Amino acid sequence: MMQQEFLVLISPFKDKLFRLAKRILVSREEAEDATQEVLLKLWTAETKTFKNVEAMAMTMVKNYCLDQLKAKRSKNISLVHSNYRDGSSLESQIIAKDDLDNVEKIINLLPEQQRIIIQLREIEAYEFAEIAEVLDMNETAIRVALSRARKTIREKFSHL
Repeated sequence: MMQQEFLVLISPFKDKLFRLAKRILVSREEAEDATQEVLLKLWTAETKTFKNVEAMAMTMVKNYCLDQLKAKRSKNISLVHSNYRDGSSLESQIIAKDDLDNVEKIINLLPEQQRIIIQLREIEAYEFAEIAEVLDMNETAIRVALSRARKTIREKFSHL
């Protein structure tokens, strides 16, 4: 595959790869390394054999990151949603930031699988079929896990 072809192929989703890696690994440097490793593997792989290159790449990033976490025995996954903005008063912005911080803390307490599903569905806006392909789960299981995660977030947030 020529370099230009590869860049055209991966450019629509390479930022998603990095965001997923960052969400799982927390460290920007580790996320960049993970993204680079996966892109290198994609470069050497026969991508024409993949039904969905993006889903395959996301799966590769997820697996690589989880392997890294297991190697480090780290359980520190952070959710930082920097796209959240509120255009109103400073006071409401502070309250919104506090709410976002509280939701982040709650999400960090979720089981790993639920955290990843929340990331892919709520932040990355993936469809259930895409999440199922990335996580190698069936859509019903993903819907159940997402529902449970949302319920836990709602319950714990309402008690703050």
